[in-house]
Amino acid sequence: MILQFLLAMIATSSFAVLFCVPKDQFLFSSLTGALGWISYLIFCRLGCGVVTASLLATFFLTIISRFFAALCKNPVTLYLVTGIFTLVPGAGIYYASYYFIMDNMASFAEKGTETFKIAGAITIGIIFGFSIPQKLFSCRFPAKPENKN
Repeated sequence: MILQFLLAMIATSSFAVLFCVPKDQFLFSSLTGALGWISYLIFCRLGCGVVTASLLATFFLTIISRFFAALCKNPVTLYLVTGIFTLVPGAGIYYASYYFIMDNMASFAEKGTETFKIAGAITIGIIFGFSIPQKLFSCRFPAKPENKN
């Protein structure tokens, strides 16, 4: 699982380069993608199906993205767009297209439906993540006492 965490970080940071994320935010955006992927794996191992695991992992990923955005005072999309890369069902899209081209309509329908469900779960996970009030993500530190000399 550690190897998958590291590979997810590398993949997310590569995607961050593509989206011109500022260099000082690479760690946070990479960490977001890696934590999203690990949460997906954990939910799968707990017995959730791929659709439910995608929903829960996306919700968790959105929460982390909002936290990092408040912490670093950056837009949420900086972390969410790069972090969601690990959860997008790219293989499902590929295989659905492959089955369609090969005229295997039963497999196409099965894989296409599953991919569509995962994409919908990702959307709903993001919506649920943004339904939490922003006040909970605001990082407020106690004011430093002023030096009265």
